[in-house]
Amino acid sequence: MYTNCIHYSIDWSSRMKFEGIYTPVVTPYNEDFSINETVLESVIEYLIASGVHGLILAGTTGEYYAQSHEERVHLLECFKSIINGRVPLIVGTGAIRTEDSVHYAELAAKAGADALLVATPPYAVPTDRENALHALAIDRAANLPIMLYNYPGRMGVTMGEEYLDRVGRSPNFCAIKESSGDINRLHLLARDYPHLQLGCGMDDQALEFFAWGASCWVCAGSNFAPEAHLALYQACRVEGDFNKGRRIMSAMLPLMRVLEQGGKFIQCIKHGLVMRGLPVGPPRKPLQNLNKDDKRELEQVIRLMDTTLQYIKEGV
Repeated sequence: MYTNCIHYSIDWSSRMKFEGIYTPVVTPYNEDFSINETVLESVIEYLIASGVHGLILAGTTGEYYAQSHEERVHLLECFKSIINGRVPLIVGTGAIRTEDSVHYAELAAKAGADALLVATPPYAVPTDRENALHALAIDRAANLPIMLYNYPGRMGVTMGEEYLDRVGRSPNFCAIKESSGDINRLHLLARDYPHLQLGCGMDDQALEFFAWGASCWVCAGSNFAPEAHLALYQACRVEGDFNKGRRIMSAMLPLMRVLEQGGKFIQCIKHGLVMRGLPVGPPRKPLQNLNKDDKRELEQVIRLMDTTLQYIKEGV
């Protein structure tokens, strides 16, 4: 039997605050699938200028799973150099082997990352205890603030209550990006784990997350539509204006439906950046570029969203 970790005498007030919009940055590629550092710098500069609150390296959207160890290390160096302390840098530690995740965590700490993103090892399907020991090993290696990443659709298991109670014994576990899509999980986290800052990881539930007190939103769509995501955060979290929030969310929902349908999420994010004049190139195989019909549908939805949000901004 595990006691919920809010009963441990830990000073939660000193922990890192995850507030705002955090963008899991895409990895731009050339046509030969090598990393395009020039465009990467342009994307990061675009995001910082837009006002997002932090950037995430090696998230799912960044295609870390399709990159070599050397590429991940090189990208860490690039991100740190380009960002240069202007916004927080969160580094994903995703890997199948705990030893590899620990290694990436150590490299992130050495490079001066601000926090880590810790997911479940994919494919292994660990128990809650095994999964927690994995996360705690990463914590011991880096001693950095940690945002958990619960994504059972990709990883095969949920970070259950035993897991949350075990990792909760360390104050470094500050937040959770909840991407299960299960509204009951949102309720559980908000009610029973209030010491974990709640982060929206399911875009079409962002309004509900903010209503339940979420402090941040980790959203891939903010790669190409940061203003829209910032507007929803501002309305709900900062202004507490959920009437305005519902209007913004209604304008964004058609885009979210397109992003989530048909397993073309990363491809859509990358084409959205192309629409903004940032040629981020193709996804790595086995993923393929969008076809002409998919591109046309996405472009229409983005244009309609942009127009509608402009009306809302002008008070129409």
